[in-house]
Amino acid sequence: MVPHLVTANPGPILELEKKLLDSNAAIERWFRLQWQAHQPPFYASVDLRNAGFKLAPVDTNLYPGGFNNLSEAMLPLAVHAAQSAIDVICPDARSLLLIPEKHTRNQFYLRNVARLQAILRQTGLDVRLGTMAEDVTEPFRVELPEGIALDIAPVQRHGNRVGLDGFDPCAVLLNNDLSAGTPGILAGIDQLVLPALHAGWTQRRKSKHFAAYDVVVESFSQLLGIDPWLINPYFGRCGEVNFQDKTTANECLESNVEALLFRIRAKYREYGISEKPFVIVKADAGTYGMGIMTVKDPSEVRELNRKQRNKMAVVKDGLQVTEVIIQEGVHTIERVNEGVAEPVVYMIDRYVVGGFYRVHAERGTDENLNAPGMEFVPLPFASDCCMPICTARPGDEAPNRFYMYGVVARLAALAAAVELQMTDPANTAGIVPTLVTEAA
Repeated sequence: MVPHLVTANPGPILELEKKLLDSNAAIERWFRLQWQAHQPPFYASVDLRNAGFKLAPVDTNLYPGGFNNLSEAMLPLAVHAAQSAIDVICPDARSLLLIPEKHTRNQFYLRNVARLQAILRQTGLDVRLGTMAEDVTEPFRVELPEGIALDIAPVQRHGNRVGLDGFDPCAVLLNNDLSAGTPGILAGIDQLVLPALHAGWTQRRKSKHFAAYDVVVESFSQLLGIDPWLINPYFGRCGEVNFQDKTTANECLESNVEALLFRIRAKYREYGISEKPFVIVKADAGTYGMGIMTVKDPSEVRELNRKQRNKMAVVKDGLQVTEVIIQEGVHTIERVNEGVAEPVVYMIDRYVVGGFYRVHAERGTDENLNAPGMEFVPLPFASDCCMPICTARPGDEAPNRFYMYGVVARLAALAAAVELQMTDPANTAGIVPTLVTEAA
């Protein structure tokens, strides 16, 4: 299945696709060299936006919660990718404790947990589910409509190890993004924790991720001889905002919006783009599509009403928003069943293992689609994403578009690897990781 595309300005994106196809061997060699120097995240998902004149990631999640939305065809590839990751990170692992989010009533999320557990079990691991919810003191079972049952037990700590009653795992895999804080029960344990604790939203910032992405894209663009802007959204950051206080002018936010719109307009003029530029203001930490708004003029920041302020002020787990990232808005030209759509690419280790379209029939091409009412349509990334048809003309073959999505998503995953190296508490000297350079 390929979505219906509507575009009045296909030139730049088709030229980019052709460049990627022509440089396929150099791209794959470049990635291979980077992964030798930078450990990829255990897993990640990347939200992409295809505007027809640029293709860019707009969010990178290190605790992906939509494995249930992937095509069944991706399962063998996902198993092999997980096996590869475990062989490198923890080759002697026999057992793993998977800790999901605390909201156990969300059936869609629990299907994700079931799918993830099934993938990991196929690698030869004994995978059990644990919860850090303070109000859970006894094991319990959750029945899913598909006839699948999830057995979840409270996580226990004994000395410097965590596990379940009678279960001492080799490693801990978090599918909980730690928005509520770094749990003390995991601090200083002897077991490997994936992702590392500093990858949680208590410490992680989107602005740091996109700063790392700037570095990655600069190197990649030099390799291919392309304009970095074609695959990179501009961004700014404000570290002191107060949406609850109507008297607060938030000069930082307003000035950053104005400056970013100025830069975007200049690029639009350069490429002859007629669309109206916009920016997305969102919490610098957090997920679930909360704390996000579209802004087309700086005056909109000054004129927020109470409802808008309340929406922006608090995100998941009731956390107050005091830091925001202002990101270049990227239109989407993609549609599925008449709904506005954006591709989401899933990776385990360094491999693309699947993807789906996030579709929202009630949202516009310049709006956030991660909102109530969205639907998910699986894509056949498992068989197509890594095998482009290089002899085809750009735009003629679906595998080529999927390959392009996979390349940009892997750039975001590499940026996440660099970001986690930069923010590692052990990196006390503040050493900035460097990318491997090689002529095309």
